[in-house]
Amino acid sequence: MRARLAAAALAALALLALLAASGAGGPEPRAAAQGAAAPDGRTPEQRTPAQLAGQRIVFGFNGTEAPRSLLRRIRRGEAAGVILFARNIRSRAQVRRLTGSLQRWRPPGDPPLIVSVDQEGGIVKRLAGAPRRSAAELGRAGSPRLAYDEGRNTARNLRGVGVNVNFAPVVDIGRPGRIMRAQGRAFSSSPARVTRLAAAFADGLRDGGVIPCAKHFPGLGGARHDQDRRNNAIALSAERLRAEDYAPYEHMAEQRLEMVMTSTADYPALDPDRPAVFSQRILVGELRERVGFSGVTVTDSLGTQSATRLGSPEARAVRAARAGNDLLLFASDYRAGVRGAEALAERDPAPEATARVDALRQGL
Repeated sequence: MRARLAAAALAALALLALLAASGAGGPEPRAAAQGAAAPDGRTPEQRTPAQLAGQRIVFGFNGTEAPRSLLRRIRRGEAAGVILFARNIRSRAQVRRLTGSLQRWRPPGDPPLIVSVDQEGGIVKRLAGAPRRSAAELGRAGSPRLAYDEGRNTARNLRGVGVNVNFAPVVDIGRPGRIMRAQGRAFSSSPARVTRLAAAFADGLRDGGVIPCAKHFPGLGGARHDQDRRNNAIALSAERLRAEDYAPYEHMAEQRLEMVMTSTADYPALDPDRPAVFSQRILVGELRERVGFSGVTVTDSLGTQSATRLGSPEARAVRAARAGNDLLLFASDYRAGVRGAEALAERDPAPEATARVDALRQGL
């Protein structure tokens, strides 16, 4: 624990390396110290507030072509990336054209845009092809090698259409009678098995050139309802969450996991006043300091019903950023993402968070 706390403290003073994805021997670290030059030649302090804020937003949009306003935003250096859903996908050839167009609009010298999907397998899968097994099916098989192969094949599937970030694996504990188990999205009810299989799947993604993202911290293993449609209050003790739900994150943080998605659910035992996505106590005190995670944090969608109860897009963006999220995901409504970026630009846009995102994007 002392080693993890020391690592987290060091990360608060100097932005740590995030990882390039190549080679079976694991990714190489990339240093991104606060104030260091970004790939476009500008330090975070030299960027405009609109650029600092926009480069923390992942935008969703409707249709199979990107809105011109989004393309112009990318050209100005005011977007971190996009997330794709079924509404954006007609064929593999069309997705390749779409992602290629998005990348061509970024400013000269900028690192690749984040092009993300939720490609978990099972009921959450945007593209045909790998993974061909759900997390629950992989859990029943119990083979880390099979999980790794599914992750590697998934990366090949995604890279073939220009996707470079997968919001997977789910590392929530599949507790009996709870929604993640019922939907087949959890590997197992055993924290140890979840840890082994999720880490193997993430390794396969990374070795195939796609950044993995473990989700949903602190864990939706106690949720009764689909969090996209109805909010959950997770009635587990802090001791149980830390002993069971944190286990996959602790293991993967030691392996220098690149991304963690934060939950929009309530965790009264950890913070009685605010949901995880808006809680500095959870995102800094628990994830950064207790778990020792030093990579990029990204919110779950700030456009879901469980998030919109918490205020306007402007309020959600500012509160999520101040809590310690590096990337803000506005998956449902492009205009809401724009409003969030504009509100963030009027306040402290936290250059150190943009620098962490820069480091991640260098490895794409």
